Amino acid sequence: MGDRVKRFEFATATRVVFGCSSSQELGNVAAELGMKKPFVVSGTAARYTDILAKLPSHVVFEVHGEPTVTVATSGVLKATAEGCDGVIGIGGGSVIDVGKIIAALISNGGEPLDYMEVVGRGKKITKPSVPYIAMPTTSGTGAEVTKNGVLASPEHRVKASIRSPYMLPSVAIVDPVLTVSVPPAVTASTGLDAFTQCLEPFVSCLANPLTDAIAKEGLRHGARSLLQAFRRGDDLSAREGMALCSLMGGLALANSKLGAVHGFAGVLGGWCSDAPHGAVCAALLPFVIQANVKALLERSPDSPLLERYIEVAHIVTGNPTASVKDGVTWIQDLCQALKIPKLSSYGLKEEDLSAVVEKSAKSSSMKGNSILLTIEELTGILKQAL
Repeated sequence: MGDRVKRFEFATATRVVFGCSSSQELGNVAAELGMKKPFVVSGTAARYTDILAKLPSHVVFEVHGEPTVTVATSGVLKATAEGCDGVIGIGGGSVIDVGKIIAALISNGGEPLDYMEVVGRGKKITKPSVPYIAMPTTSGTGAEVTKNGVLASPEHRVKASIRSPYMLPSVAIVDPVLTVSVPPAVTASTGLDAFTQCLEPFVSCLANPLTDAIAKEGLRHGARSLLQAFRRGDDLSAREGMALCSLMGGLALANSKLGAVHGFAGVLGGWCSDAPHGAVCAALLPFVIQANVKALLERSPDSPLLERYIEVAHIVTGNPTASVKDGVTWIQDLCQALKIPKLSSYGLKEEDLSAVVEKSAKSSSMKGNSILLTIEELTGILKQAL
């Protein structure tokens, strides 16, 4: 008999609709949820006039750049004042996160800092959100199937989450056609975020059999599709592959955990405000893998997670005899092909490292890392990624 399976849970959006042109179903889905006056959160609503035309009377709230506590607060106030009875998020991960938070706060009251982890008051969401439809237009965060929303708090120089099972979207509509117009640089950074969000849950100390299956399939789609989507944005097959990678990454991370890459990325996103989240993840990923494998070999040589890193190498390279080193090289070559810069290009300096490490070590994502890394090991990762 093998090892017993540990207790785990799996939760996601009530309904997921995936497929080309599925965005055209938005009006019907909103009606099924009883929305009579939805609050539409979007980056550029004018881009989706044909989709929004299928909705009843609605209110538009645009979000530009990385969302802050102030932006989310403004959205809640506007949605409440307008008497909106549901929320629709159409955009990248940041937009969808803001929509989740607005939907939760309409029904729970209060302000974002009441509920934020790390920098907030840590109050619990106790009531279900108003109906929320998440429709991603990038393939990155998988936010359409996760139970948290991330906001930047400029005064604390950090990004932090509001998290609750009540924040899972009512419906996720994933239409790869909406991602075709995404420019190459954004395709690269969001795609590498999706790829990392499949990899980290698979090698997490909190992985489970369901997330394993989903994460592995997501890795296969990402490894096969990302570079092609970057080079040929109109390749619908590649866009479908990345939409699946993003969706599967969201399903995996929401029901397992991430790791040191995202533990750092949340802090660095607040520290270097113009740094794309996915590019930060990509700059860190090879060095986190190397540090994790080295630490496992030294302190936990019998860990089954070592075999998982080898399996990742097999999946991404397509070579059944590939080593961990081969996998790391493949990831580094991919980042170079996608023109991912080092962290220093976003203003991170060596004198910042100790403060970044101190904050990152407290991140919830670090709890899912393959092994607990020391302060020295965490600092070494950042030095290599500078």
